[in-house]
Amino acid sequence: MPNRYPHLDQFEAKMKAANLDRMVIETFKDYYRQLVGGATGIIPDDDIHPPTEREVVAAADLERYRSCGERTKPMAARITLNGGLGTSMGLQGPKSLLPVREKMTFLEIIMRQAERGGIRQVFMNSFNTHRATMDALASIPHDRPPLTFIQNKFPKILRADLKPAECRTAPALEWNPPGHGDIYTAIQTSGTLDRLIAEGCRYALICNSDNLGATLDTALLGYMAANDVPFMMEVARRTPADAKGGHLAMRTGGGLILRESAQFPPDSDGGDIARYAFFNTNNLWVDLRHLKSLIAAKDVIALPLIVNPKTLDPRDPDSPPVMQLESAMGAAIGLFEGARAVLVPRNRFFPVKKCNDLLVVRSDCFVLNDQYVLASNPDKQVPDPLVDLDPEFYSRIDQFESRFPGGVPSLLACERLTVEGDIRFQKAVAVRGAVRLTNPGSGQKVIAAGSLLTEDLIL
Repeated sequence: MPNRYPHLDQFEAKMKAANLDRMVIETFKDYYRQLVGGATGIIPDDDIHPPTEREVVAAADLERYRSCGERTKPMAARITLNGGLGTSMGLQGPKSLLPVREKMTFLEIIMRQAERGGIRQVFMNSFNTHRATMDALASIPHDRPPLTFIQNKFPKILRADLKPAECRTAPALEWNPPGHGDIYTAIQTSGTLDRLIAEGCRYALICNSDNLGATLDTALLGYMAANDVPFMMEVARRTPADAKGGHLAMRTGGGLILRESAQFPPDSDGGDIARYAFFNTNNLWVDLRHLKSLIAAKDVIALPLIVNPKTLDPRDPDSPPVMQLESAMGAAIGLFEGARAVLVPRNRFFPVKKCNDLLVVRSDCFVLNDQYVLASNPDKQVPDPLVDLDPEFYSRIDQFESRFPGGVPSLLACERLTVEGDIRFQKAVAVRGAVRLTNPGSGQKVIAAGSLLTEDLIL
């Protein structure tokens, strides 16, 4: 009988040589078998339906649990995902080392939040970010050192023949982080799960390093503890800006499920924000004891597969086409019986994925309070602005910084800012209402210091 998986032994040998844990290897092998078997990770529309309003708990109704949360706080930790390099913004190192507010980096603000709030702080780094992060942490004053562990890695797969990818000149390019869904495996194989439980931690908020709105809200913690909720996902209402992203759904047979945009079939209704109204903020709460029991029962955490087509060198579109096998941590909502979704205000979710987002987060739309929490400016009378900067001139951080040498404009009264062409902003510029700035020429144009922009301009 022919071997259906002729290259699987090569992958296993490669992962063993890299000293990866058996749990990691078995997880990859399971995903690889799915891939060879034709799995795409697609979740058909017919297999799911939207959750009702009653199936999503409103965070606004949970204030009565805050006292319980305050009592439970010594048993809680915050696990921050810190594996991103910020390549989409032209960064060469960890995104968390990017200055974001008052000359402080994401990492500095996260550590100050933890110190001020008495939070047990944990970081999951990737093999790409660990060394730089540890060097940066050594220079940040703190009373209690954070725990750190490293995300696992999967070998990249050549699309041509499904063999392991090779790059002898840069062997690191042969590997990819397996998505943030790896956290459940990595926290177990690193020993961090057992250590947290031994320290008396039972509950953990898992969040991204580029989302400074992800704080340990004691009302949510209290609700989780009082109701013995094993897993909880913070969701927010989708807006037109979220139409291309994933959404929360219910399985036809019952139970919550997360469908990422990469899992939409062609012509899916997943982009219909009226039908699928909630998206995952990637602020997740997990009962660590329940997680430990789940791992003991299943041996591996088999989250739905996501197949991510890439090139071997992500910076070289002409390098060999590969596939990366990944998973999303929010998909674990389908593994925990009794999991809940909680509708939270948008101010718990303002990640920085592009320079567009950085402009808003650095602006006066937000303030950094005495707890080092990034909060909406109480003087702001309009929703957070939509910002669209010309990607040819603003997509990389060096381009961005050079075009705002005196600081970003005031956006306190801005509804939308669109910039087309090469435009540099001098200091103390303010934008009011919806404004489109266009430079149709080849040379750079300048917005003078102190300008108040209230209407569309062609420069």
